[in-house]
Amino acid sequence: MASVSSKANPLISTLPHILTWPRFRFRTMCSGRLGFASYSSSSTSASVSPVTSETPVAGTKVLETFKEEFEIGSRPITLETGKIARFANGAVVLAMEETKVLSTVASAKGDGVRDFLPLTVEYQEKQFAQGVIPNTYMRREGAPKERELLCGRLIDRPIRPLFPPGFYHEVQVMASVLSTDGKQDPDVMAANATSAALMLSDIPWGGPIGVIRIGRICGQFIVNPSINELSMSDLNLVYACTRDKTLMIDVQAREISERDLEAALRLAHPEAAKYLEPQIRLAAKAGKQKKEYKLSMVSKETIEKIRNLAEAPIEAVFTDPTYGKFERGEALDRITQDVKKTLEEERDEEGLKFLSKTVDTVRKEVVRRRIISEGSRVDGRVLDEVRPVYCEAGNLPVLHGSSLFSRGDTQVLCTVTLGAPGQAQRLDSVVGPSTKRFMLHYSFPPFCINEVGKRVGLNRREVGHGTLAEKALLAVLPPEDDFPYTVRINSEVMASDGSTSMATVCGGSMALMDAGIAVREHVAGVSVGLVSEVDSATGEIKDYRILTDILGLEDHLGDMDFKIAGTRKGVTAIQLDIKPAGIPLDIICECLEPALRGRLQILDHMEREIDAPHAKDDRNSPRLATLKYSNDAIRRLIGPLGALKRKIEEETGARISVSDGTLTLLAKNQAVMEKVQEKVDLVIGREIEVGGIYKGTITSIKEYGAFVEFNGGQQGLLHISELSNEPVTRVSDVVSVGQQLSLMCIGQDVRGNIKLSLKATLHRIGSNADDTVGELKVSAPKEPNVLPPVNQLHIQQEKEDSPSEDQPFEHNMNVEISSSSSPAILIRSAAECEEEEKYSAVDLSSRNGSSTSRSSLKLKTEAPDLNFRSDDEDTDERHSADPSLLQNNPNDMETDNVANISARRLKIGMVLTAKVHQIRARGLVLDLGGGIRGMYRFETGVKRYFGVGEELRVKCSSFSGKGIPVMSLFEE
Repeated sequence: MASVSSKANPLISTLPHILTWPRFRFRTMCSGRLGFASYSSSSTSASVSPVTSETPVAGTKVLETFKEEFEIGSRPITLETGKIARFANGAVVLAMEETKVLSTVASAKGDGVRDFLPLTVEYQEKQFAQGVIPNTYMRREGAPKERELLCGRLIDRPIRPLFPPGFYHEVQVMASVLSTDGKQDPDVMAANATSAALMLSDIPWGGPIGVIRIGRICGQFIVNPSINELSMSDLNLVYACTRDKTLMIDVQAREISERDLEAALRLAHPEAAKYLEPQIRLAAKAGKQKKEYKLSMVSKETIEKIRNLAEAPIEAVFTDPTYGKFERGEALDRITQDVKKTLEEERDEEGLKFLSKTVDTVRKEVVRRRIISEGSRVDGRVLDEVRPVYCEAGNLPVLHGSSLFSRGDTQVLCTVTLGAPGQAQRLDSVVGPSTKRFMLHYSFPPFCINEVGKRVGLNRREVGHGTLAEKALLAVLPPEDDFPYTVRINSEVMASDGSTSMATVCGGSMALMDAGIAVREHVAGVSVGLVSEVDSATGEIKDYRILTDILGLEDHLGDMDFKIAGTRKGVTAIQLDIKPAGIPLDIICECLEPALRGRLQILDHMEREIDAPHAKDDRNSPRLATLKYSNDAIRRLIGPLGALKRKIEEETGARISVSDGTLTLLAKNQAVMEKVQEKVDLVIGREIEVGGIYKGTITSIKEYGAFVEFNGGQQGLLHISELSNEPVTRVSDVVSVGQQLSLMCIGQDVRGNIKLSLKATLHRIGSNADDTVGELKVSAPKEPNVLPPVNQLHIQQEKEDSPSEDQPFEHNMNVEISSSSSPAILIRSAAECEEEEKYSAVDLSSRNGSSTSRSSLKLKTEAPDLNFRSDDEDTDERHSADPSLLQNNPNDMETDNVANISARRLKIGMVLTAKVHQIRARGLVLDLGGGIRGMYRFETGVKRYFGVGEELRVKCSSFSGKGIPVMSLFEE
């Protein structure tokens, strides 16, 4: 004690004795028991004034803790109680490596006056557990996130069946993550900690339970896999059980076969049972005596009286298969009202108090007895029969994807919306990925069951059903590298009579195909039920029946709801919920076979409606373009505080996503894409390509042409010869300053100045040609199994080098183009253009030379070339000084002696005979003789077949940036 006192704060030692803590004789609690602090007269510090032996001195609080340590799946696990949350009815901290989870339970005082168990389970992942301050405005955690709701359901489902019948006292479970190292998922840890806390409490409960996670990598099962191992696993199985019975199953898989799934379940049961003995030992050390709670039980006399009144009319209703869901419900309500009148006449208070619950018990007995003894179901089906199925894909054609799926009276409308990568959902979970690109939102409006209600906040049931369907469909989506979209499925339940979550799986799968997404194959789901007969003495199941595709009433009156979704190859998702205190694993595994047969029947109907991704109409299909820019250019587009970017999005309706050096544009159709690209071009422009059409504004007019500002402030020259197909005397007769025009880039002159053409665009419009590269026209797929325009919109703008023997023409099969792409063009200012054109373009603007010039330029307009510079600077100087060299020289046209041709002698306009050396994706490599190689690019709209070694009559049109001759076909 002296050592503790000597470390006391010296400031506290100077306080008057009346204000010190020992003066108030604070009490401490040790392992749930209260006691006074210990005092010692000889434990005072030297710095403290001596006091008498009666003076109390602060003692040491001793926390009596209890631990159980064990190992599962080669990972050490610790259960601890007594140190934290000592006032809770039961509190346990479960630790696995550096991840710790606290679970507490408490029950309300007083008698339960309800007819149901008000069990509340809350799971929390606060950001302090990973050393992070929340990014919200208040810097506090807000409403529960989807993951927290799902983890709460994961804890609730296995513990709920083990509370004794008639126990209706309010119970609250609160599980929270204390710390995490990011290696373990705390959800399974929280479920086991909750089981241990219930064992320690005085609440009557039939536990303990064990919960385990199983993964599989390269065919090998892994017990308690880490987060990194789960990312490589094709199975994520969460299994909960008692010593001999199954309580809950939750599976996400990548088409695992039923045989392998059964093997995983057989492995999971003994591994989960390893959690049971440590909990029992901990409860023996620190547990409380179970409290005697008053159970809300109905007397046998009351049950018998109501059974005699209601059993016969209820059986008459259930034996008539012509009743629909609501007609049957109305008939049962009338029976309840008739029984109520009889009890009111007899003034039976107990019968009236438990009337609804007792009548429901009688209904359950009648339905279960008929299924067990006769094999007859409520709607007249046999046990393994699936209800009639109706499928319709593309029922809302203006949307990206849609479908309507009906099975019996259950009907679901599913829609698909595609978004940019930046629209992926951001997750604030302490473990797992930070974003989610595939979302399925399930909605269960009140009208689907003909009820009145209001919708507020997230609903646990809706979140759970939507996540189950999301897991089922995630397995067949194309990988993110091939499919950059963010995908959102909305499932709207239009009518509900059982298995709406499995109907969502079916409808979602068809909607994905209708949207043109290259899912590998269809996914379908079916729900399997169980009706069992239990020996009242031993509690063992004497007889049972398995039901395929259960109704809502069969779900309510049966023992389990076993939802299984998958493809023809295997299972992708499972969710098992049960009502009794466990079901043998053998019966669970037996349900896999009828579920497979039912799933295959449903898949047949779905494939008859749509069996491959649709090619959507270009008018409504979404557009996604990924463009590369410098970070400075992107900053100009964003503007101060993102104001310019938001303005463009508001004006166009498109979405702009920005990352390092990449700009992603998302539009709902082609018209919106063109609109947003035009806005972007006005701000930062795009890489100039020969053949691309750009909108520009006339800034100045000269006698030889007009200067145009286009593509985000860049300058180009519209020569007088490119204004019209007819002779033009004055430039001002055709264009004026400030006028906006759509112009085509036809290349650059020998000085690198950008050359624009107006008459080329008029020719393009007149020929009804396709859109140009600059407008990023996207083609639809030619085969149904290929992803439609959705997966063809990821366009990369790359610079293309000139071809050589070892480097073929680049070819992007995802884009339809009207001319070949080009390397980046040297951009010069209008002032520099003026200076150069004074010497090189004055002669061309004269009337005498304009006709031949126009004829030469017309050929270039039809087949725009990449570059007009030769490999010899002297040749460049001669070309710029003597414009006649750009025309067809009669002497050059007579040159047929290929052997005497050299690179220095080859000039623009020279005609010669060449041989096809190689055939590339976008053109030909030509052998010009004398070791010279030239290139010829395929012309748009010209269909012709070439063969290696074929002789062609060609003319030199220009030179590439590396001096390679660019040839065009010559017709004499």
